[in-house]
Amino acid sequence: MNTLLLRLAGPMQSWGVQSRFTVRDTGLEPSKSGVIGLLCAALGCPRHEPVTDLAMMTMGVRVDQEGVMARDYHTAGKGGMLKASGRVERKNLVVSTRYYLADARFLVGLEGGDLSLLRRLHNALRDPHWPLYLGRKAFVPGEPVWLADGLRPDTDLLAALERFPWLGPEYRNPPELVRLVLEDPGGSEVRPDQPLSFVERHFAPRRVTTTFALTPPRREEEPCTSPD
Repeated sequence: MNTLLLRLAGPMQSWGVQSRFTVRDTGLEPSKSGVIGLLCAALGCPRHEPVTDLAMMTMGVRVDQEGVMARDYHTAGKGGMLKASGRVERKNLVVSTRYYLADARFLVGLEGGDLSLLRRLHNALRDPHWPLYLGRKAFVPGEPVWLADGLRPDTDLLAALERFPWLGPEYRNPPELVRLVLEDPGGSEVRPDQPLSFVERHFAPRRVTTTFALTPPRREEEPCTSPD
């Protein structure tokens, strides 16, 4: 199998899978629907295009920095809300609570047999068609999502996640262990984030397994060019 690795790091991230109405949640690591949506933005795929080829890949996440759960209080409609009729309604202020992860860092891996697809995704992440964001449009990456050596031919998902250098900053000491969340048909945890259609917002459940691995050494100097 082949694996593509992505870096998801930024001041704020939000990966909600159960948000309803005025409460917007976030998971503790990137959701598969959010990652596939990010790849669609890189490729320039509109919402109506099928995502079967992307969704069938197996995903894993290595949590290099857990981040801190934070909460924002939002209001909308203070100056009035424009109705479909064209009239401005000056009441019924909408209040919402939104959760996000602050200062988190993740290494995301996608495993698949189609190396040409992974190479196409790798190139798209280097020069994305549309802007990339970490779960919400206001949450932009603090570091490039594209990793120069993120394309790992003939490497399975677990090996790629375990061996890639730690993504933490120089001013922090790496933890002894990093958490791994791996897609697993026999896993005991269920996540409702397997994308079926972004137009109708249909998602299926998928199973994952959480485990831990020794933290790999950090990279002393990151390559600046893509390998041939």
